[in-house]
Amino acid sequence: MNTPPPLPPLAEKEQLLHPWSWLFVLLAQLRQFLFPLVALVIFGQRSAGREDSYQMVTMVIVAAVLVASALLRYFTYRYAIGADRVSVRSGLLARNRREIPFARIHNVAVQQNLLHRLFGVAEIRLESAGSKHPEAEMRVLRLDQALALEQLVRQHGRSPSPPQADPADSGGNDGPASATAGSQLLLALRALDLVRLGLVSNRGMVVVAAAIGAVFQLVPREVVGDLIKAHARQAMGMANGAALSTTSAILLAVLSLVLVLLMTRLLSVALAFVQYHRFVLSRADGRLTVERGLFSRSRSSVGQRRIQAWSLHQGLLQRWLRVQQLKIDIAAGNAEDNNNRSLRELAPIARQQQCTQLIQTLAPDLAWPPSQWQPVAPRQAWRLCLPALLLWQPLLITALWQLAGSSALLCLCLLPVTVWRAWRSVGFMGYHVDAHAVMVRGGWWQRWWRMAQTAKVQGLRLRRSPLDRLCGTASLLLDTAGSSMGGPRLQLALLPVAQAQQLLEQLSARISRPRVASSADAAAPVTQVLADLQST
Repeated sequence: MNTPPPLPPLAEKEQLLHPWSWLFVLLAQLRQFLFPLVALVIFGQRSAGREDSYQMVTMVIVAAVLVASALLRYFTYRYAIGADRVSVRSGLLARNRREIPFARIHNVAVQQNLLHRLFGVAEIRLESAGSKHPEAEMRVLRLDQALALEQLVRQHGRSPSPPQADPADSGGNDGPASATAGSQLLLALRALDLVRLGLVSNRGMVVVAAAIGAVFQLVPREVVGDLIKAHARQAMGMANGAALSTTSAILLAVLSLVLVLLMTRLLSVALAFVQYHRFVLSRADGRLTVERGLFSRSRSSVGQRRIQAWSLHQGLLQRWLRVQQLKIDIAAGNAEDNNNRSLRELAPIARQQQCTQLIQTLAPDLAWPPSQWQPVAPRQAWRLCLPALLLWQPLLITALWQLAGSSALLCLCLLPVTVWRAWRSVGFMGYHVDAHAVMVRGGWWQRWWRMAQTAKVQGLRLRRSPLDRLCGTASLLLDTAGSSMGGPRLQLALLPVAQAQQLLEQLSARISRPRVASSADAAAPVTQVLADLQST
């Protein structure tokens, strides 16, 4: 059918999850024991005696315990949907009851994999700020119930209206709806965009490295070592038999490396299609919604006012293709959680003009891009060379000395490259502070931009290392809710001490004011605020 059936009324009384929810809980538990069970079955000692019977009995007992645990979770999990909140009750001996107001829910994620589609169900997760785990994770609800709950949260408790079907879903209602009534389409990725995303990403290399690591973990080292030695001898024998010259051997090695890189890129393109197929970013009722996935469809939504910071990333290949990646930090869930149900990427890949337009549309107070960046003194470039000069190059020379002897000193030829890279990085570094936002940029090979509204800053910290004290510089760190430690930080680095202290005092005074006063002060001329910030 082209349109989903009318959404059912959401009863306020407590009710159970879907009757098949215990099966999905069981499968989630089995995934945690997948690798240990596979290793036990494949590499465990096999015998025809009593020990084999003991192993079978142990596996049956473990399976029975997991099934009983899943059934117990099903019969003890209750939820109720009120006018303005969701109530969840769970547990048998230790009973827990949680009240989750709609206004406190920052992120709503609806997940559907192939098995969910087969049973016509979906998994829904509700996240709020200040918690590393979801406030409620319902496995599983009927698809229409999950969409009704999502829309009710989106509208902050108002009566839900039936969502409209995605035109691409003409084959049936087998996933979360891609569009709702009154929604505004902000970004949709095409097949060519997914090909570009696969080419500029390293997902294929990550999968290959993970597979190699799994092989070394599951397969005994002796077996792996013998296999590598056998293939090495075979390759050497073929090379000697073919009587290849040194030039031919080098060309063969280069072609093999190019072939490996090509295969990993093709794998990256395939993974991009699996993860981001029919990627759609839309806005409705003050919330942003992202839907994506080929086999496993996921739908995540977050309130626009919950966005804490913005990040733009652009690698070397992305610069050649003139595309960027746009990410956000939200005050919900775990900032280090890379689960594909979390709304972190507003644009996995988009043209530079599209990313700029998204930021200008969703955060007009940022005034992106800034009219001028404050640069970092070029004389600070030598400080970026210190990690390579004092750590990486000595370690590399020491490691290669055992294999190549004095030829390892050729690594010193990388010194001019290190200096040149540091000089280019300092030339790109900069920051911008105005009445409403703080922005920083950095990198060279991998460029990045990070920005946040001043009202979203949670804390300020002035840091001076021993090297900073020697050079008369300081770094100003700005913390926001939901920031990830893995990405670039909102940090104004390599500033003169006087300038850093002045910025600290002025930004501290601004974020310490009540919001009413800040909103009234927003009418002040921006030029005067800029003059106060930049005067040193």
